[in-house]
Parts: sequence; C-alpha cells; structure tokens
Amino acid sequence: MARPTERIILGIDPGTTVMGFGVLLVKENKVFLLEADAIRFPAEDDHTLKLRAIFQQVLHVIEKHHPDELAIEAQFFGKNVQSMLKLGRAQGVAIAAALHRELSVVEYAPKRVKQSITGNGNATKEQVAAMLLNILGVATLPASTDATDAIAVAVCHHFSQGSVARPSAKSTARGTSDWSSFVRNNPERVKK
Repeated sequence: MARPTERIILGIDPGTTVMGFGVLLVKENKVFLLEADAIRFPAEDDHTLKLRAIFQQVLHVIEKHHPDELAIEAQFFGKNVQSMLKLGRAQGVAIAAALHRELSVVEYAPKRVKQSITGNGNATKEQVAAMLLNILGVATLPASTDATDAIAVAVCHHFSQGSVARPSAKSTARGTSDWSSFVRNNPERVKK
C-alpha cells in the first residue's frame, strides 16, 4: 500500500505549566512548519483545571490543523516524583485528546529525538534548534524551547516513518558521532 504523499504531524512537548506544540506538513517528503507555539497555563490554577485546559487546547490545535498523527515526547525519569506524576498526567490528557479525534499516537524519548535530529542523543537544545532551522528551511524558530522541542518531536516522527531526508551523523575516526562529524559529512544540510 502506498504511503500518502501529504500528511500533517502534530508534535507536543507536554507540561502542566507550559505545553509546546508544533504542526508540520509533510508533502512529497518535504517538511514545512505550519505553526508552533507554547501554551502557558496559570500557575495558580488547580492541577485538574490545568488538565482540562490541556485537553481543550490540544483539541483546538487538532480542529485547526486536522493532523493525521500525534508525536509526543515521553517522560524522562527524574528525582522529583511529584513533578513526574504531573507531567505524566499532562501527557496522558494530550494523548486522550488525540485519541478522542482518532489520531494515531507515538511517543519518543528525549534522547531519541535529539539523536534523530542531530545524530547525537546528548545534543544541546541549541544544536537541535540549529539543525531544525536547516531541516525546515526557516530563518527563525519560536523563542520558546517548549515549542522548539515539540517541533523536534514531530520531525523525529517524520524521520522514523522512513524519510529519505533524515540527517545521518556518520562515525568519526574515533568511532563516535558528534556535531562536527555531522557537518563534515552533510555539507548540503548546513547553511553557510
């Protein structure tokens, strides 16, 4: 069965204080950024009210762009159990909103997203942003790192679906993948 030549991917970086989202149009294997932003929730709101707001905001973005798929950043393990619990709830509510609109949902670990975008699972946010500028062919990205993270999750999902435009960081002579080896091995992907 042939893959559709056009699809829309919604990427989400979940959070109860700030939720980033990025919407990509994939057309004939080219990626275009349709919209990206960070939605802020009032800190003084009750946690359950924030969860309702997350559900409503995700539905709003879905109704505006009609994505085919949701790519969402998975939780990472931290020391603060309460923070992890709240983040997990935010992620679950965003997934529930997508399932409510019958979208397919895929989760990606933060390291996998960074690896997919830069070739280095330990890349900095600045390195990820620099690669996103090149991948998307845009001059700027949103100022919010939450929005940029959401875009990165959506691009990672696109690459995981068999894109031929995936950056490939080849190993250096030392056997490691790093930013400089990616630039050296992919000069056509880096703007001067």
